[in-house]
Amino acid sequence: MMIRLVTRAALAAVALASVSAPAFAHVTLEVRQAAVGSSYKAVVRVPHGCGTEATNVVRIQIPEGFFAVKPMPKAGWTLETVTGPYENAYDNHGTEVTEGVREIVWKDGNLPNEWYDEFVFRGTFASSLTPGKFYFPAIQECANGEEAWIDVTGEAGADMPAPSLELVPAGTPAH
Repeated sequence: MMIRLVTRAALAAVALASVSAPAFAHVTLEVRQAAVGSSYKAVVRVPHGCGTEATNVVRIQIPEGFFAVKPMPKAGWTLETVTGPYENAYDNHGTEVTEGVREIVWKDGNLPNEWYDEFVFRGTFASSLTPGKFYFPAIQECANGEEAWIDVTGEAGADMPAPSLELVPAGTPAH
């Protein structure tokens, strides 16, 4: 009787781990829905390093249509932003903005493969965006390689999907 109970518990644990593991295999966003025209706090989850190596650099590309970006500093990491012109002008509380952050770089850090961490920034989705998938391509750099989470095709089973969320029409409550 005890052997069956232990065997069932072990099988249940293996089944749970096999179902849960894929959810942590990719770089993802904590909140996966936002409304067009709304502000958004992006929490990018980095669940592992490159193979067995620690992550030393995390780069987030800021796509057109997400503006007024402000990254959160992270203890133990050096924060840099790459700025440049936008393709379009955006209204930021009555002020027209034509350039801003295009990439956020946290570097000189140490995220061991066995650990998990989050990188945070905020910004605003343009009111001119169309509802649908919105991607924030991310690259993890390690001592001898990188993990480039930049696939924006939206294909099921993509090996290196970019972190994404679903943009919903303005006025729709986001979850």
